[in-house]
Amino acid sequence: MRNVMKGRSAGLVLAIAVVLPVTGGPALALPAAPAAPAAPSGSPGADDPGATLLPPLPVRLGEDNPCTGASKQTATGAAWSQTALGLSRAQRISRGGGVTVAVVDTGVATGVPGLSGRVESVDAAAEDCVGHGTFAAGLIAAAPQKGSGITGVAPQAEILALPGTDDRGVPSVERVAAGIRTAADRGAQVIYVGQVLRTGKAELTAAVAHATRRDALVVAPAAPDAVPREEQGPDGEMPEGPYWPAAAPGALAVVDFGPSGVRQENAPPAHEPDLSAPGGEMVSVGPAGSGHYIGSGASLAAAGVAGTAALVRAYHPDLTAAEVTRRLLDTAYPSDTPRLDPYAALSLIQDRTTTPARTPAPAHMPAPADPTPHRRSLTIAAVGLATVLLLAALAAVVPRGRTRNWRPPTTP
Repeated sequence: MRNVMKGRSAGLVLAIAVVLPVTGGPALALPAAPAAPAAPSGSPGADDPGATLLPPLPVRLGEDNPCTGASKQTATGAAWSQTALGLSRAQRISRGGGVTVAVVDTGVATGVPGLSGRVESVDAAAEDCVGHGTFAAGLIAAAPQKGSGITGVAPQAEILALPGTDDRGVPSVERVAAGIRTAADRGAQVIYVGQVLRTGKAELTAAVAHATRRDALVVAPAAPDAVPREEQGPDGEMPEGPYWPAAAPGALAVVDFGPSGVRQENAPPAHEPDLSAPGGEMVSVGPAGSGHYIGSGASLAAAGVAGTAALVRAYHPDLTAAEVTRRLLDTAYPSDTPRLDPYAALSLIQDRTTTPARTPAPAHMPAPADPTPHRRSLTIAAVGLATVLLLAALAAVVPRGRTRNWRPPTTP
């Protein structure tokens, strides 16, 4: 996306609404999105002690906006997405131990309790001013903390943080491509990219190919979380992609759905997604403290898929990146866009051996018999039949000739 933040314009906010207008120029701040209730297991009522008002997660920050701080609210129950993904069952099989998931995004804060001791950063990625990268890393790998039921998909996975944006959250082709390549070179088995770009086809396709050659699975959103007004059409039309690196061959493109099972009505169109996963009203950690934020978007759905890929790679270490992709797709719940099913991806028994096609054994036919006796028999039979017919004709004609006094002609 282009950097549309000019002057003192405020940042995009990612909460329940996913399309917010952004304007440049003088001090013009968007009103903050209202706090939204976290969704514990089931649908909490207003008096449910697990329902907590959480601050919305920013997508980008304006030039003069302060960094995202610690949330003062904690979600005490499990998020709806955890129930939808069946994490309690899946995590009995695998928790992602021994797998490194690279997060190419706004950075990942190393001091978050749920990720403590499992984050390695490259360059300036140890700091996350926006909070999006840390939020996504929490969805991927945050361990549950006392007093909260929120957990990442693969709570024992390691996180490798790489910068894909500047400190305001604006991505660039060069940063994202470099992040993918560096992650693959450093041995990450799964590479999560939290941003979408409408340019950079050649660079990002080459970067994904580089990762694929090193057996790393790249997971990326198939739609932006929010579209600035400057990138919309004259009548508010949304761009339709393609978006990179999700559209690159070998990348797994992911789209979101919400608690109702569908995407939000005003969500930006997705471009040819491979898989869908929970991405609406997601709850995860912020860049500081132990509190939680809430956000929505395809990038957050991609985080859940990246975490599931880590579960599979930990439990089935012999599978290649391409085989993990095929497994996630083959075990997904049937839908317009197949829906991620971590438990099925882990537990389904697949026959990886390809039985070679058997060449039928050549038929052993007896040598052809000598046709001479057969022909002799046919000749004898034909002669015999002709003799019988001749005798029958004579038997019929001679008596009639005698009756009529036929005489053979005499020779003069």
